[in-house]
Amino acid sequence: MRTLTRTLVGLGAAAGIAAGTLATTGAGVATAAPDVKPAAAVSVKDVAPLAVVNLGLSKREAGWVQCWLHDYWGYNGAIDGQLGTNSWKSMQRNLKAHWGYTGAIDGIVGSGTIKGLQRSLKAHQDYNGPIDGIAGSGTKAAFKRFAADSRPYC
Repeated sequence: MRTLTRTLVGLGAAAGIAAGTLATTGAGVATAAPDVKPAAAVSVKDVAPLAVVNLGLSKREAGWVQCWLHDYWGYNGAIDGQLGTNSWKSMQRNLKAHWGYTGAIDGIVGSGTIKGLQRSLKAHQDYNGPIDGIAGSGTKAAFKRFAADSRPYC
């Protein structure tokens, strides 16, 4: 609880300093002067980077997957070797169309996305593990084989 209190007080002080003034009241609570307008609220979505989930692929290998996604599944982002939200949305479209993925096309790599990927890898990349939604070493090795097979699309 003390850590949380210190964090909140520290954040309050930082906000006061950023606003240009620091007026303390009581036990270390920072407030801005009345003539200073508060900064606009910022959402975590505005500042958080997109999640990159390469599942063990190098940037080069992930770029090959992005080339395949570009050619077949509507990926229109940079071929940068970073399998981020937009790359995974494209992959989810493929998994929904062919491999039993029933979740949202949201780019979040959860167990449903991994299960769909495992079904595809089982059919085409010699994946012989369970369809369990866990991206273990067998899933990652089969995904590397998929990436290598995607190289001609670049």
